[in-house]
Amino acid sequence: MTHATTGSFAAPRTVDWGRTAYGDAWRRQEELVAQRNAGTADDTLVFTEHEPVFTLGVRRGAEQNLLWNEAELARRGIAVVTTNRGGDITYHGPGQIVGYPIINLKPRKDLHAYLRFLEDVMIASVARFGLTAGRNPGKTGIWIEKRKIAAIGVAVKQWTTLHGFALNVNTDLTPFTGIIPCGITAVDGTVTSLQLELGRPLDLAEVKNVLASEFWERLPRFFAGAP
Repeated sequence: MTHATTGSFAAPRTVDWGRTAYGDAWRRQEELVAQRNAGTADDTLVFTEHEPVFTLGVRRGAEQNLLWNEAELARRGIAVVTTNRGGDITYHGPGQIVGYPIINLKPRKDLHAYLRFLEDVMIASVARFGLTAGRNPGKTGIWIEKRKIAAIGVAVKQWTTLHGFALNVNTDLTPFTGIIPCGITAVDGTVTSLQLELGRPLDLAEVKNVLASEFWERLPRFFAGAP
C-alpha cells in the first residue's frame, strides 16, 4: 500500500502531520508501528513540528537535566513528557523539523547502524545548505564544530522503529536554556539552528524535501549494508 502524502516530498511514503502535541504524535506513531508490524502499512517517514515540550529519554538521570521549575514551565507554556526513546532530555518546538521514521529493520537488525544512517541523512541534508556538519565523538546527534544542530533518539518494537530525529531550522533556541540538552554542558558546546548558522530563516517545506530525498535515497544502501 502507499500512504497519502501532504505536501510535495521526494517519496510517496512521506507524510507531514503539521503542528502536533507531542502526546498525540506519539500515539499516532504507535498506531503506525502496529500497522507496520501487522503488514498493513509500508515503511513511512513522518514529519511534524511539536508544540513546545521537553521530552525525557530512558537514560538514567535525564530528569536531573531539567532546570526550570513547574512555575517557570507553566509561564512559558512548555510541557514535559517522559518517553520510551533512547537518550536524555531535549526540546521540541515550532521551527524545528521532527522526523519519525516508521521503518521495519528485520532485513538488517542493527540498531547502531540505523543510528549512523540517520546521522548520515542529516549530515548530507545540512551540507545541501552549504554547512559542514558531523559527529562529535562520545556525543549523540549532529554538530557544526561544538554547536549541536540536530538530536537523535529512537526506539524499536518488533524491529520497527519509532521516534527519530529533530533538526533545528528556525527554532527559538531560548528554551534550551531551561535544560542541559542531551546532557551537554557549556563546556561541551552549545545548541544552534540552520537559521542561526546561515543568518536567515529557511522554508521548512524546502528542508523537509531535502531530508526526505536524502532519507529515501540512502535507505536501500543501509539495508544493503553499504555506507
